[in-house]
Amino acid sequence: MKASAFTIATLLAVASQSTMAAELDVKITNLTKGLYFTPVLITAHDSEDKLFEVATEASSALQAMAEGGDISALVTQASASSSDIAENPAAGLLAPAASATAELTTTDGNEYLSVTAMLLPTNDGFVGLDSWKVPTEAGTYTVYLNGYDAGTEANNELVVEGSGAPGVLGIPAAPGADAGTAGTGVTMGDTNTMVHIHPGSLGDDDLEGGNSDLSNTVHRWLNPVAKLTVTVK
Repeated sequence: MKASAFTIATLLAVASQSTMAAELDVKITNLTKGLYFTPVLITAHDSEDKLFEVATEASSALQAMAEGGDISALVTQASASSSDIAENPAAGLLAPAASATAELTTTDGNEYLSVTAMLLPTNDGFVGLDSWKVPTEAGTYTVYLNGYDAGTEANNELVVEGSGAPGVLGIPAAPGADAGTAGTGVTMGDTNTMVHIHPGSLGDDDLEGGNSDLSNTVHRWLNPVAKLTVTVK
């Protein structure tokens, strides 16, 4: 009886530990010179409920975020799967070199962290983290995030203010007010229609013509584009 009682008590203790919530502070820093992040979405989820996955077709919810910065459909998707959510910690755009911090309490089974936000000015580029396993040990952890291409729109690098709707070709905004006009377009097709590492923006030095409306001294970028600092309490 004593052995059975001990075993039951031990199992109950282990079960209690497995359902304990994790308290996280999540800080995202924009590492680029001239890109802005649209409202950031941070989720803690199980192994199945991903915001995006490389080498697969973008969902309509991901497309809306990557082309227009609209995270509402991704929030709805995450809520439906019982993910823990922190949205828009910067209360708007996250400027170059700026940081924003969110507090996130994870529930049982939501052991993975994902992040998305559109990169402006790009056609369908986004900063992303896919299913990073949250450490169980308290401490501060650093993860560097890449820029991804949703594969849903050609990177023509032409600014069409206010487009933003899925399937409408063009960059919806250049928040730094440092883009050009009258470009002819870098490309009108995209051979990789799956989510993939973004090739970066080319830009040019002609802000009143040329191929691109982007500046090659402001808007060119390489990975990583963001730094994520996660504090597990």
